[in-house]
Amino acid sequence: MNVLLLSMPDSFEHMPSVGIRMPNGGLTSIAGNVDPHHQVAVADLILVQQHVRETVTRLVRDLEPQVVGLSIMTFQRRTAERVIELVRSLKPDVKFAVGGYDPSLAPEDYQGMNIDYLIRGEGEVTFRELLRAIEAGRGFESIGGLSYRDDGESGEGGWVHNPARSPHRLEDGEVRLPKRDARALTGYTFLGRQVDVIETSRGCTYDCSFCSIIEMRGRNFFTYSFDRVLADIRDARDHGARTLFLVDDNIMLNVRRFEALCEAIIAAGLNHLDYFVQAMTSSIANHGETLAPLMKRAGFRYVFLGIENILDSDLEFLRAAAKNTARDNGQNTGNATLKAIDYLHRNQMYVVGGLIVGNPGDTRESIEANLEFARRYVDWPYIQHPTPYPRTPMTKDFRDQGLIQNERLEEYDGTTAVVRTQHLPAEEVEFMRWKAERWMKTHHIPVVFRHDPWFVLTHTPKMLAHTFRGSSIRSALGLEDQRKAFQRYKEIRKAEREYV
Repeated sequence: MNVLLLSMPDSFEHMPSVGIRMPNGGLTSIAGNVDPHHQVAVADLILVQQHVRETVTRLVRDLEPQVVGLSIMTFQRRTAERVIELVRSLKPDVKFAVGGYDPSLAPEDYQGMNIDYLIRGEGEVTFRELLRAIEAGRGFESIGGLSYRDDGESGEGGWVHNPARSPHRLEDGEVRLPKRDARALTGYTFLGRQVDVIETSRGCTYDCSFCSIIEMRGRNFFTYSFDRVLADIRDARDHGARTLFLVDDNIMLNVRRFEALCEAIIAAGLNHLDYFVQAMTSSIANHGETLAPLMKRAGFRYVFLGIENILDSDLEFLRAAAKNTARDNGQNTGNATLKAIDYLHRNQMYVVGGLIVGNPGDTRESIEANLEFARRYVDWPYIQHPTPYPRTPMTKDFRDQGLIQNERLEEYDGTTAVVRTQHLPAEEVEFMRWKAERWMKTHHIPVVFRHDPWFVLTHTPKMLAHTFRGSSIRSALGLEDQRKAFQRYKEIRKAEREYV
Protein backbone atom coordinates (compact mmCIF):
# COMPACT_ATOMS: atom_id res chain seq x y z
CA MET A 1 0.00 0.00 0.00
CA ASN A 2 0.94 3.62 -0.44
CA VAL A 3 1.07 5.42 2.91
CA LEU A 4 1.48 9.14 3.57
CA LEU A 5 2.38 10.33 7.08
CA LEU A 6 1.93 14.02 7.90
CA SER A 7 2.96 16.22 10.81
CA MET A 8 1.18 19.54 11.20
CA PRO A 9 2.63 22.95 10.24
CA ASP A 10 1.67 24.69 13.50
CA SER A 11 4.84 25.72 15.31
CA PHE A 12 5.86 27.00 18.72
CA GLU A 13 6.64 30.69 19.20
CA HIS A 14 10.07 29.81 20.59
CA MET A 15 10.92 27.68 17.55
CA PRO A 16 10.41 30.00 14.54
CA SER A 17 10.90 28.26 11.23
CA VAL A 18 13.43 30.92 10.16
CA GLY A 19 15.85 29.44 12.70
CA ILE A 20 14.56 26.04 13.79
CA ARG A 21 12.76 23.38 11.74
CA MET A 22 12.82 20.06 13.56
CA PRO A 23 11.67 16.78 12.03
CA ASN A 24 8.93 14.70 13.63
CA GLY A 25 10.88 11.70 14.89
CA GLY A 26 7.75 9.73 15.66
CA LEU A 27 6.68 9.58 12.01
CA THR A 28 10.04 8.41 10.71
CA SER A 29 10.03 5.78 13.45
CA ILE A 30 6.60 4.59 12.31
CA ALA A 31 7.87 4.56 8.70
CA GLY A 32 10.78 2.38 9.77
CA ASN A 33 8.52 -0.10 11.51
CA VAL A 34 5.93 -0.93 8.87
CA ASP A 35 6.42 -3.96 6.64
CA PRO A 36 9.01 -3.10 3.96
CA HIS A 37 6.79 -3.78 0.93
CA HIS A 38 4.68 -0.69 1.72
CA GLN A 39 5.58 2.61 0.05
CA VAL A 40 5.75 5.15 2.89
CA ALA A 41 6.33 8.89 2.59
CA VAL A 42 6.76 11.29 5.54
CA ALA A 43 6.03 14.99 5.15
CA ASP A 44 6.72 17.48 7.94
CA LEU A 45 4.49 20.38 6.99
CA ILE A 46 6.46 22.75 9.22
CA LEU A 47 8.86 22.91 6.26
CA VAL A 48 6.16 24.44 4.04
CA GLN A 49 4.12 26.63 6.38
CA GLN A 50 3.28 29.10 3.61
CA HIS A 51 2.39 26.39 1.09
CA VAL A 52 0.51 23.72 3.02
CA ARG A 53 -2.48 23.39 0.70
CA GLU A 54 -0.34 23.20 -2.44
CA THR A 55 2.12 20.74 -0.87
CA VAL A 56 -0.56 18.37 0.45
CA THR A 57 -2.36 18.49 -2.89
CA ARG A 58 0.84 17.60 -4.74
CA LEU A 59 1.74 14.78 -2.37
CA VAL A 60 -1.71 13.19 -2.58
CA ARG A 61 -1.76 13.37 -6.37
CA ASP A 62 1.81 12.10 -6.78
CA LEU A 63 1.74 9.35 -4.14
CA GLU A 64 -1.93 8.28 -4.38
CA PRO A 65 -2.00 7.03 -0.77
CA GLN A 66 -4.50 4.46 0.41
CA VAL A 67 -3.76 5.38 4.05
CA VAL A 68 -2.90 8.79 5.48
CA GLY A 69 -1.62 9.13 9.04
CA LEU A 70 -1.48 12.37 11.02
CA SER A 71 0.53 13.20 14.15
CA ILE A 72 -1.38 15.79 16.20
CA MET A 73 -0.79 17.91 19.29
CA THR A 74 -3.63 19.77 20.97
CA PHE A 75 -2.96 23.17 19.42
CA GLN A 76 -2.74 21.49 15.99
CA ARG A 77 -6.18 19.86 16.16
CA ARG A 78 -8.00 22.51 14.12
CA THR A 79 -5.34 22.46 11.38
CA ALA A 80 -5.43 18.66 11.30
CA GLU A 81 -9.16 18.67 10.71
CA ARG A 82 -8.70 21.06 7.79
CA VAL A 83 -5.94 18.89 6.32
CA ILE A 84 -8.20 15.85 6.61
CA GLU A 85 -10.99 17.60 4.74
CA LEU A 86 -8.57 18.75 2.04
CA VAL A 87 -7.28 15.22 1.49
CA ARG A 88 -10.85 13.84 1.50
CA SER A 89 -11.77 16.28 -1.25
CA LEU A 90 -8.84 15.03 -3.34
CA LYS A 91 -9.20 11.32 -2.59
CA PRO A 92 -12.54 10.42 -0.97
CA ASP A 93 -11.73 6.73 -0.47
CA VAL A 94 -8.54 7.28 1.55
CA LYS A 95 -8.36 5.82 5.07
CA PHE A 96 -7.28 8.16 7.88
CA ALA A 97 -5.41 7.24 11.05
CA VAL A 98 -4.53 9.85 13.67
CA GLY A 99 -2.13 9.57 16.59
CA GLY A 100 0.07 11.51 18.96
CA TYR A 101 -0.54 13.16 22.31
CA ASP A 102 -3.88 14.78 21.57
CA PRO A 103 -5.73 11.82 20.00
CA SER A 104 -4.28 9.53 22.66
CA LEU A 105 -5.42 11.67 25.59
CA ALA A 106 -8.66 13.04 24.15
CA PRO A 107 -9.99 10.29 21.84
CA GLU A 108 -13.59 11.36 22.52
CA ASP A 109 -12.92 14.66 20.72
CA TYR A 110 -12.03 12.79 17.53
CA GLN A 111 -15.12 10.59 17.27
CA GLY A 112 -16.97 13.22 15.28
CA MET A 113 -14.02 13.87 13.00
CA ASN A 114 -13.91 12.42 9.48
CA ILE A 115 -11.35 9.71 10.33
CA ASP A 116 -11.30 5.92 10.38
CA TYR A 117 -8.72 4.92 12.99
CA LEU A 118 -7.20 6.39 16.13
CA ILE A 119 -3.90 5.12 17.53
CA ARG A 120 -3.48 5.60 21.28
CA GLY A 121 0.00 5.67 22.80
CA GLU A 122 3.09 4.52 20.95
CA GLY A 123 2.33 3.91 17.32
CA GLU A 124 5.00 1.75 15.72
CA VAL A 125 3.58 -1.72 16.29
CA THR A 126 -0.07 -0.64 16.33
CA PHE A 127 0.23 1.04 12.93
CA ARG A 128 2.14 -1.94 11.51
CA GLU A 129 -0.64 -4.28 12.60
CA LEU A 130 -3.30 -1.90 11.32
CA LEU A 131 -1.78 -1.93 7.82
CA ARG A 132 -1.61 -5.71 7.91
CA ALA A 133 -5.28 -5.93 8.85
CA ILE A 134 -6.35 -3.48 6.13
CA GLU A 135 -4.27 -5.32 3.55
CA ALA A 136 -5.67 -8.71 4.55
CA GLY A 137 -9.25 -7.45 4.84
CA ARG A 138 -9.61 -8.79 8.36
CA GLY A 139 -10.98 -7.28 11.55
CA PHE A 140 -9.20 -4.96 13.94
CA GLU A 141 -10.41 -6.31 17.27
CA SER A 142 -7.04 -7.87 18.22
CA ILE A 143 -4.92 -4.74 17.69
CA GLY A 144 -3.94 -3.24 21.04
CA GLY A 145 -4.00 0.55 21.32
CA LEU A 146 -6.35 0.98 18.34
CA SER A 147 -9.72 2.71 18.22
CA TYR A 148 -11.71 2.31 15.01
CA ARG A 149 -15.01 3.19 13.48
CA ASP A 150 -17.34 0.20 13.17
CA ASP A 151 -20.32 0.93 10.97
CA GLY A 152 -21.88 -2.44 11.70
CA GLU A 153 -25.26 -3.34 10.28
CA SER A 154 -26.84 -0.07 11.36
CA GLY A 155 -24.25 2.02 9.52
CA GLU A 156 -24.22 4.55 12.36
CA GLY A 157 -20.43 4.65 12.65
CA GLY A 158 -19.94 3.76 16.28
CA TRP A 159 -16.45 3.59 17.75
CA VAL A 160 -14.69 0.58 19.24
CA HIS A 161 -11.80 1.17 21.65
CA ASN A 162 -9.50 -1.83 21.95
CA PRO A 163 -7.53 -2.37 25.17
CA ALA A 164 -4.40 -0.24 25.54
CA ARG A 165 -1.08 -1.56 24.31
CA SER A 166 1.65 -1.82 26.92
CA PRO A 167 4.61 0.55 26.38
CA HIS A 168 7.44 -0.99 24.40
CA ARG A 169 10.35 -2.03 26.59
CA LEU A 170 12.74 -1.04 23.77
CA GLU A 171 15.59 -3.39 24.69
CA ASP A 172 13.94 -6.29 22.82
CA GLY A 173 14.56 -4.79 19.37
CA GLU A 174 10.87 -4.71 18.47
CA VAL A 175 11.08 -1.00 17.57
CA ARG A 176 13.39 -0.73 14.59
CA LEU A 177 15.44 2.29 13.50
CA PRO A 178 13.61 5.21 11.90
CA LYS A 179 13.44 5.41 8.12
CA ARG A 180 14.81 8.82 7.20
CA ASP A 181 14.77 7.95 3.48
CA ALA A 182 10.97 8.15 3.67
CA ARG A 183 11.02 11.94 4.05
CA ALA A 184 9.37 13.64 1.11
CA LEU A 185 10.48 17.16 2.08
CA THR A 186 13.86 18.63 3.04
CA GLY A 187 15.15 21.65 4.95
CA TYR A 188 15.49 20.65 8.62
CA THR A 189 17.72 23.24 10.28
CA PHE A 190 18.84 24.46 13.68
CA LEU A 191 20.50 27.88 13.48
CA GLY A 192 21.86 27.17 10.02
CA ARG A 193 22.96 23.57 10.51
CA GLN A 194 21.09 20.52 9.34
CA VAL A 195 19.36 18.97 12.33
CA ASP A 196 17.81 15.63 13.17
CA VAL A 197 16.30 13.94 16.22
CA ILE A 198 17.21 10.72 17.98
CA GLU A 199 15.94 9.04 21.11
CA THR A 200 17.76 6.84 23.58
CA SER A 201 14.91 6.18 26.03
CA ARG A 202 11.21 6.70 26.64
CA GLY A 203 9.22 7.52 29.72
CA CYS A 204 9.42 9.34 33.02
CA THR A 205 8.65 8.56 36.65
CA TYR A 206 7.89 12.11 37.85
CA ASP A 207 4.34 13.43 37.96
CA CYS A 208 4.70 17.12 37.03
CA SER A 209 1.22 18.62 36.87
CA PHE A 210 1.77 20.23 33.46
CA CYS A 211 2.99 17.09 31.69
CA SER A 212 1.15 14.45 29.66
CA ILE A 213 3.79 11.73 29.67
CA ILE A 214 2.48 9.72 32.63
CA GLU A 215 -1.07 9.82 31.21
CA MET A 216 0.26 8.86 27.79
CA ARG A 217 2.33 5.81 28.76
CA GLY A 218 2.26 5.28 32.53
CA ARG A 219 5.07 5.70 35.03
CA ASN A 220 8.10 3.91 33.54
CA PHE A 221 11.53 4.39 31.99
CA PHE A 222 12.73 2.10 29.21
CA THR A 223 15.99 2.39 27.27
CA TYR A 224 17.49 1.40 23.94
CA SER A 225 20.84 -0.37 23.80
CA PHE A 226 23.85 1.84 23.08
CA ASP A 227 24.52 -0.12 19.87
CA ARG A 228 21.09 0.89 18.66
CA VAL A 229 21.55 4.53 19.75
CA LEU A 230 24.93 4.82 18.02
CA ALA A 231 23.49 3.28 14.85
CA ASP A 232 20.71 5.92 14.96
CA ILE A 233 23.28 8.72 15.37
CA ARG A 234 25.33 7.40 12.44
CA ASP A 235 22.23 7.16 10.27
CA ALA A 236 21.26 10.75 11.07
CA ARG A 237 24.82 11.88 10.34
CA ASP A 238 24.90 9.96 7.07
CA HIS A 239 21.70 11.76 6.07
CA GLY A 240 23.46 15.08 6.55
CA ALA A 241 22.69 16.07 10.15
CA ARG A 242 25.32 18.08 12.02
CA THR A 243 23.16 18.85 15.08
CA LEU A 244 21.17 16.20 16.93
CA PHE A 245 18.37 16.81 19.41
CA LEU A 246 17.86 14.01 21.95
CA VAL A 247 14.09 13.91 22.38
CA ASP A 248 14.01 11.58 25.41
CA ASP A 249 11.23 12.36 27.87
CA ASN A 250 13.70 12.41 30.78
CA ILE A 251 17.16 11.10 29.90
CA MET A 252 18.51 12.22 33.28
CA LEU A 253 16.49 9.67 35.25
CA ASN A 254 19.57 7.44 35.09
CA VAL A 255 22.61 9.70 35.32
CA ARG A 256 25.08 6.80 35.25
CA ARG A 257 23.57 5.57 32.01
CA PHE A 258 23.77 9.07 30.52
CA GLU A 259 27.43 9.30 31.53
CA ALA A 260 28.04 5.94 29.84
CA LEU A 261 26.23 7.22 26.74
CA CYS A 262 28.56 10.23 26.60
CA GLU A 263 31.54 7.88 26.86
CA ALA A 264 30.11 5.72 24.07
CA ILE A 265 29.64 8.73 21.79
CA ILE A 266 33.26 9.75 22.39
CA ALA A 267 34.59 6.22 21.86
CA ALA A 268 32.63 5.92 18.60
CA GLY A 269 34.14 9.16 17.28
CA LEU A 270 30.72 10.81 17.03
CA ASN A 271 31.54 13.75 19.29
CA HIS A 272 32.24 16.03 16.31
CA LEU A 273 28.48 16.56 16.06
CA ASP A 274 26.58 19.12 18.13
CA TYR A 275 24.09 17.65 20.62
CA PHE A 276 21.07 19.26 22.25
CA VAL A 277 19.56 17.55 25.31
CA GLN A 278 16.78 18.12 27.84
CA ALA A 279 17.85 17.83 31.48
CA MET A 280 16.68 18.13 35.07
CA THR A 281 18.36 20.79 37.19
CA SER A 282 18.84 18.35 40.08
CA SER A 283 20.77 15.85 37.95
CA ILE A 284 23.15 18.51 36.64
CA ALA A 285 23.55 20.13 40.06
CA ASN A 286 24.18 16.88 41.91
CA HIS A 287 26.56 15.34 39.36
CA GLY A 288 27.79 18.34 37.41
CA GLU A 289 31.38 18.33 38.61
CA THR A 290 32.10 15.20 36.57
CA LEU A 291 29.05 15.09 34.30
CA ALA A 292 29.31 18.56 32.72
CA PRO A 293 32.94 18.16 31.48
CA LEU A 294 32.03 14.76 30.08
CA MET A 295 29.01 16.20 28.25
CA LYS A 296 31.22 18.89 26.75
CA ARG A 297 33.72 16.32 25.47
CA ALA A 298 30.87 14.29 23.96
CA GLY A 299 29.73 17.28 21.90
CA PHE A 300 26.81 18.61 23.92
CA ARG A 301 26.31 22.28 23.17
CA TYR A 302 22.80 23.24 24.29
CA VAL A 303 20.96 21.99 27.36
CA PHE A 304 17.24 22.60 27.78
CA LEU A 305 17.09 22.94 31.53
CA GLY A 306 13.71 22.24 33.12
CA ILE A 307 13.88 25.07 35.65
CA GLU A 308 10.07 25.42 35.60
CA ASN A 309 10.05 28.20 38.23
CA ILE A 310 12.41 29.71 40.77
CA LEU A 311 9.79 30.09 43.51
CA ASP A 312 9.10 27.17 45.82
CA SER A 313 5.37 27.88 45.94
CA ASP A 314 5.07 27.59 42.16
CA LEU A 315 7.21 24.45 42.08
CA GLU A 316 4.77 22.87 44.51
CA PHE A 317 1.83 23.66 42.21
CA LEU A 318 3.76 22.35 39.20
CA ARG A 319 4.71 19.23 41.20
CA ALA A 320 8.28 19.84 40.04
CA ALA A 321 10.07 20.48 43.33
CA ALA A 322 11.69 17.04 43.52
CA LYS A 323 13.44 17.31 40.17
CA ASN A 324 14.70 20.81 41.00
CA THR A 325 16.27 20.04 44.38
CA ALA A 326 20.02 19.97 45.01
CA ARG A 327 21.37 17.32 47.38
CA ASP A 328 24.58 16.95 49.35
CA ASN A 329 25.41 13.81 51.30
CA GLY A 330 21.82 12.67 50.96
CA GLN A 331 20.41 15.93 52.33
CA ASN A 332 18.27 18.44 50.42
CA THR A 333 20.17 21.70 50.10
CA GLY A 334 17.65 23.89 48.23
CA ASN A 335 16.89 24.81 44.64
CA ALA A 336 19.36 23.26 42.19
CA THR A 337 18.99 25.77 39.36
CA LEU A 338 21.92 28.15 39.92
CA LYS A 339 24.29 25.32 40.66
CA ALA A 340 23.27 23.48 37.48
CA ILE A 341 23.62 26.60 35.34
CA ASP A 342 27.05 27.30 36.80
CA TYR A 343 28.31 23.81 35.92
CA LEU A 344 27.03 24.13 32.35
CA HIS A 345 28.44 27.62 31.80
CA ARG A 346 31.84 26.66 33.24
CA ASN A 347 31.99 23.95 30.58
CA GLN A 348 31.00 26.23 27.68
CA MET A 349 27.50 24.85 27.24
CA TYR A 350 24.46 27.06 26.78
CA VAL A 351 21.28 26.98 28.82
CA VAL A 352 17.87 27.06 27.19
CA GLY A 353 15.87 28.06 30.24
CA GLY A 354 12.50 26.33 30.53
CA LEU A 355 10.32 28.44 32.86
CA ILE A 356 6.56 28.50 33.48
CA VAL A 357 4.88 31.73 34.60
CA GLY A 358 1.20 32.41 35.18
CA ASN A 359 0.49 29.77 37.83
CA PRO A 360 -2.60 30.25 40.02
CA GLY A 361 -0.86 32.09 42.84
CA ASP A 362 1.36 34.24 40.63
CA THR A 363 1.42 37.97 41.19
CA ARG A 364 3.06 40.66 39.09
CA GLU A 365 6.03 40.48 41.47
CA SER A 366 6.48 36.70 41.23
CA ILE A 367 6.35 36.78 37.44
CA GLU A 368 8.88 39.61 37.34
CA ALA A 369 11.17 37.62 39.64
CA ASN A 370 11.23 34.75 37.13
CA LEU A 371 11.71 37.09 34.17
CA GLU A 372 14.62 38.80 35.92
CA PHE A 373 16.16 35.42 36.66
CA ALA A 374 15.94 34.53 32.97
CA ARG A 375 17.56 37.83 31.99
CA ARG A 376 20.52 37.20 34.27
CA TYR A 377 21.19 33.51 33.98
CA VAL A 378 19.82 31.77 30.87
CA ASP A 379 21.22 32.02 27.36
CA TRP A 380 17.96 31.48 25.51
CA PRO A 381 14.60 31.92 27.26
CA TYR A 382 11.93 29.29 26.73
CA ILE A 383 9.26 30.80 28.95
CA GLN A 384 5.79 29.33 28.75
CA HIS A 385 2.42 29.67 30.39
CA PRO A 386 0.64 26.78 32.13
CA THR A 387 -1.77 25.26 29.63
CA PRO A 388 -4.66 22.88 30.41
CA TYR A 389 -3.82 20.04 28.06
CA PRO A 390 -6.09 16.96 28.10
CA ARG A 391 -5.92 14.80 31.24
CA THR A 392 -3.03 16.59 32.94
CA PRO A 393 -3.42 17.18 36.71
CA MET A 394 -3.03 20.89 36.02
CA THR A 395 -6.16 20.94 33.89
CA LYS A 396 -8.38 19.73 36.73
CA ASP A 397 -6.84 22.29 39.08
CA PHE A 398 -7.57 25.13 36.69
CA ARG A 399 -11.14 24.00 36.05
CA ASP A 400 -11.84 23.55 39.75
CA GLN A 401 -10.60 27.11 40.37
CA GLY A 402 -12.44 28.59 37.37
CA LEU A 403 -9.23 30.08 35.95
CA ILE A 404 -9.50 28.99 32.29
CA GLN A 405 -10.31 32.03 30.14
CA ASN A 406 -9.74 30.67 26.64
CA GLU A 407 -11.09 27.45 25.11
CA ARG A 408 -9.66 28.06 21.59
CA LEU A 409 -7.39 25.03 21.32
CA GLU A 410 -5.38 26.44 18.41
CA GLU A 411 -4.00 28.92 20.95
CA TYR A 412 -2.87 26.19 23.39
CA ASP A 413 0.70 26.54 22.17
CA GLY A 414 2.35 27.31 25.50
CA THR A 415 3.13 30.96 24.79
CA THR A 416 -0.45 32.15 24.56
CA ALA A 417 -1.76 32.61 28.10
CA VAL A 418 -5.14 30.91 28.29
CA VAL A 419 -5.60 30.83 32.06
CA ARG A 420 -5.65 33.68 34.55
CA THR A 421 -3.97 33.72 37.93
CA GLN A 422 -5.78 34.60 41.15
CA HIS A 423 -4.35 38.11 40.75
CA LEU A 424 -3.88 38.81 37.03
CA PRO A 425 -5.86 38.23 33.81
CA ALA A 426 -4.35 35.90 31.25
CA GLU A 427 -3.56 38.64 28.74
CA GLU A 428 -1.59 40.63 31.33
CA VAL A 429 0.52 37.56 32.12
CA GLU A 430 1.26 37.07 28.44
CA PHE A 431 2.04 40.75 27.92
CA MET A 432 4.61 40.70 30.72
CA ARG A 433 6.39 37.70 29.23
CA TRP A 434 6.23 39.02 25.66
CA LYS A 435 7.58 42.45 26.57
CA ALA A 436 10.59 41.07 28.45
CA GLU A 437 11.41 38.00 26.42
CA ARG A 438 11.93 39.71 23.05
CA TRP A 439 15.02 41.48 24.31
CA MET A 440 16.40 38.42 26.06
CA LYS A 441 16.56 36.57 22.76
CA THR A 442 18.85 39.17 21.19
CA HIS A 443 21.56 38.42 23.77
CA HIS A 444 22.31 35.09 22.11
CA ILE A 445 23.19 36.54 18.70
CA PRO A 446 26.96 36.89 19.46
CA VAL A 447 27.12 33.25 20.59
CA VAL A 448 25.49 32.03 17.40
CA PHE A 449 27.72 34.32 15.35
CA ARG A 450 30.88 32.70 16.74
CA HIS A 451 29.58 29.25 15.83
CA ASP A 452 27.74 30.01 12.58
CA PRO A 453 28.70 33.50 11.35
CA TRP A 454 27.25 33.07 7.87
CA PHE A 455 23.85 32.12 9.25
CA VAL A 456 23.78 35.19 11.50
CA LEU A 457 24.85 37.51 8.70
CA THR A 458 22.17 36.19 6.34
CA HIS A 459 19.31 35.54 8.76
CA THR A 460 19.50 38.11 11.56
CA PRO A 461 17.07 40.56 9.89
CA LYS A 462 14.46 37.81 9.51
CA MET A 463 15.02 36.53 13.02
CA LEU A 464 14.71 40.01 14.53
CA ALA A 465 11.62 40.69 12.44
CA HIS A 466 10.05 37.53 13.85
CA THR A 467 11.08 38.25 17.45
CA PHE A 468 9.78 41.83 17.33
CA ARG A 469 6.60 41.19 15.35
CA GLY A 470 4.10 43.95 16.08
CA SER A 471 6.74 46.46 17.16
CA SER A 472 7.45 49.65 15.28
CA ILE A 473 10.08 52.40 15.32
CA ARG A 474 7.71 54.45 17.46
CA SER A 475 7.28 51.67 20.02
CA ALA A 476 11.05 51.01 20.05
CA LEU A 477 11.69 54.68 20.80
CA GLY A 478 9.08 54.72 23.56
CA LEU A 479 6.76 56.99 21.57
CA GLU A 480 3.95 54.44 21.54
CA ASP A 481 2.35 52.38 24.26
CA GLN A 482 3.87 48.88 24.24
CA ARG A 483 0.39 47.46 24.61
CA LYS A 484 -0.48 48.67 21.12
CA ALA A 485 2.52 46.76 19.76
CA PHE A 486 1.41 43.73 21.78
CA GLN A 487 -2.08 43.86 20.26
CA ARG A 488 -0.56 44.03 16.77
CA TYR A 489 1.57 41.01 17.68
CA LYS A 490 -1.56 39.15 18.80
CA GLU A 491 -3.27 39.86 15.48
CA ILE A 492 -0.20 38.72 13.55
CA ARG A 493 0.00 35.53 15.61
CA LYS A 494 -3.71 34.88 14.95
CA ALA A 495 -3.16 35.21 11.20
CA GLU A 496 -0.13 32.93 11.32
CA ARG A 497 -2.28 30.09 12.63
CA GLU A 498 -4.27 29.95 9.39
CA TYR A 499 -2.21 27.35 7.54
CA VAL A 500 -4.88 25.68 5.43
